[in-house]
Amino acid sequence: MKSGFDPQKYIEEQSKFILERVNNYDKLYLEFGGKLIGDKHAKRVLPGFDEDAKIKLLQKLKDKAEIIICVYAGDIERNKVRGDFGITYDMDVLRLIDDLRSYNLEVNSVVITRFSGQPATTVFMNKLERRNIKVYTHVAIEGYPTDVDAIVSEEGYGKNPYITTTKPIVVVTAPGPGSGKLATCLNQLYHEYKRGNSSGYSKFETFPVWNVPLKHPLNVAYEAATVDLKDVNMMDYFHFEEYNEVAVNYNRDLEMFPVIKRIIEKITGEESIYQSPTDMGVNRVGFGIIDDDVVAEASKQEIIRRYFTTACEFKKGLVDEEVLNRMKVIMEEVGLKQEDRGPVLPAREYMSKQKVGSSDSERTPVIALELPDGTMITGKGSSLMDCCSAAILNAIKYMAGISDEIYLLSPLILNTIQDLKDKKLKNKIPALNADEILIALSICAVTNPTAQLAYDKLTELKGVQAHATVMLNRRSEQLLRDLGIDVTCDPYYPSENLYYI
Repeated sequence: MKSGFDPQKYIEEQSKFILERVNNYDKLYLEFGGKLIGDKHAKRVLPGFDEDAKIKLLQKLKDKAEIIICVYAGDIERNKVRGDFGITYDMDVLRLIDDLRSYNLEVNSVVITRFSGQPATTVFMNKLERRNIKVYTHVAIEGYPTDVDAIVSEEGYGKNPYITTTKPIVVVTAPGPGSGKLATCLNQLYHEYKRGNSSGYSKFETFPVWNVPLKHPLNVAYEAATVDLKDVNMMDYFHFEEYNEVAVNYNRDLEMFPVIKRIIEKITGEESIYQSPTDMGVNRVGFGIIDDDVVAEASKQEIIRRYFTTACEFKKGLVDEEVLNRMKVIMEEVGLKQEDRGPVLPAREYMSKQKVGSSDSERTPVIALELPDGTMITGKGSSLMDCCSAAILNAIKYMAGISDEIYLLSPLILNTIQDLKDKKLKNKIPALNADEILIALSICAVTNPTAQLAYDKLTELKGVQAHATVMLNRRSEQLLRDLGIDVTCDPYYPSENLYYI
């Protein structure tokens, strides 16, 4: 894949501007928009972007920074899932803490926002506290965010506890949007000024990219990624009025800016240094783009991926029809079709050659992989293995130059594993999944040089594009992600079973 982004230039620019902001205060509360670690959206739309660029940037500033993690109690209660990792938000907080510690970054605490005694959230808090992680709770403030006088008072921010911090940069991050990062930053700002400390607020932005055109596919891909939040990119009219410079921002920041500006001014007793929401952000992504055509094409592919994700979420009942219709409008705005994604047609065409009926339950599970050289590899589900397993084996055999007729896996090993699943463990789905097939491959590779040759090709699946004719289960999707394969699915269930799919 061609590179369209210079990650080193981005890190240098971003760190320079953060330090400039820090110099204005004794302490800077820095809200991190997007994913702090593993920003796979940015990696997909900006080929060359390091998905861990933000955490590496923070590692350079580790002597000056500590981290607060926010999570909304309602997201824990309803088991909200982070799509790119397939884990719930509470589990993602635990993952995030482990990852931050591996980078030798200090985690100050976890803040549970809008907490009102939710049972599942209380259990999560107990789990954290018994592992010696500080936990704070913030309640919902009546009149937030419009009643500034009530918010900036002892009955507003004053009701929430002050989080003691020691470093000049306090990063406030979260598993996803709507977690209360901004409210936590402003709450801290209120308490700092009550204590006579000079503190400031800024936002580490990634998307939308302010100095890229409004309808550039890169910015449209951000709308597609946040379609469930109803985010819409707009021209920052505050910025244009103040500086006569065109900048792109999004509706929520533009709507909230006058209120945030008033809150900051009431807290500090001074006129805000920010004249626009773009001013508030530190966003140097646009300066790291080195090939606009590559970025535009990658962004278009991301929009199609997001369309399929939304269609599947609608089928599962996770989003309403309005969200799906908005996603269709975004596709039309950019002039995209489902079939513009490379592996979609090969998967559907291969499925059409199989014996299928008209109902969802009779669709043959098929997956097509588009390899880096453009070759399409397909695999279909069978009584022995699922479609993901078949496609992966076919792909690594092709890349290793192994003939289709040669078996990589010992039938004795496969039969033993299947017997264990079916007869011993009474599994309702005896077909081997990709996890089990890869374990079998690793065992066979010990004594079979041909299997070892294919096994060594697994790392070359990174960046492969895939499309399935049915919705894959979470386990299969996660394994493909672990291999670095970007997969989409048609919004059909593989069977009429409600649980055993």
